[in-house]
Amino acid sequence: MRLAVLPIVLLLVLVLASAVGDIPISLENTVHILLFKLGLPSGAATWPAQDEIIVWDLRLPHVVAAALVGAGLAVAGTLFQSVLRNPLADPYVIGTAAGAQLGVTTSLLLPVQFALLGFGSMQTFAFAGAVGTVLLVYLLASIGGSARVVTLLLAGFVTSSFLISGTSFLLSISNRANDILSWTMGGINVSSWDQLKSTAPIVVAAVAVSWLMAPRLDVLLLGEESATHLGIHVERLKLGAVLVASLLTALAVTLAGIVAFVGLVVPHAARIFYGPGHRLLLPTSALGGAIFVVLADTLSRVLLAPTIIPLGSITALIGAPVFLYLLRRNRRDYSV
Repeated sequence: MRLAVLPIVLLLVLVLASAVGDIPISLENTVHILLFKLGLPSGAATWPAQDEIIVWDLRLPHVVAAALVGAGLAVAGTLFQSVLRNPLADPYVIGTAAGAQLGVTTSLLLPVQFALLGFGSMQTFAFAGAVGTVLLVYLLASIGGSARVVTLLLAGFVTSSFLISGTSFLLSISNRANDILSWTMGGINVSSWDQLKSTAPIVVAAVAVSWLMAPRLDVLLLGEESATHLGIHVERLKLGAVLVASLLTALAVTLAGIVAFVGLVVPHAARIFYGPGHRLLLPTSALGGAIFVVLADTLSRVLLAPTIIPLGSITALIGAPVFLYLLRRNRRDYSV
């Protein structure tokens, strides 16, 4: 599959996802509305005003958020797998999810709720918990200015265990366990453009920064010692990649809670179809992740409508079998 096909597929998926929902809107009207709102030739405005509000003001921000979540998690997974030199590494591997969950639990126990940049206190605390945990793990794993992969993983595991214990304790003294459970099962928490004004530019910028790292990440595949001999500052590269990946993961957590398998399956599939070179791997992972999550979110909204299935359940139901199939089919010739 050529790279040029993926943006076209993503565009088609975005339009389709904007058309379906509790109130179905024809694809023709959806396309005309989107063209009109984007200032492009759209023909005579014959659609109901209600349809325009539903498509542009309600559904499209939700759908765009799903694309950002997918792209962010897929790129984060690619970076973690490259830095840790393990194709089974996940965006939540060094405690991001545990920190975000503790942040959410803490926010639910606070007597005062607030909003920041269009997000509620739950999403704000999730972001702070995720980023704070990653910084703590890297600090704990750093010895003499460097962090070995094994030490980083062990520090992440221990920190995650500690934070999960803290979350369990807080849940035991709270009556909001259902809120925590629904959040950890994933779901797009965006209903207006205001919530994307701050997150969308950061996600796009972080993906762009990751692409600038591509040549050095390719060299890192040779091993840390070889990369050092070739003039790569390995520790600086690892720190930068981990921070970018963690930022993307934290932003995804803020928008959608915990969404499993995206950062594991999509980079794995992208490597199989496009190879391990990061100049191509990173953009294809971003586009593939966006397509995957938009489709999964659409299924979560329409399969049992008006009941919404947790997004994390859909991605796991699709991602786990696909990953096992890809892993089995390519177990001999797959390499990082």
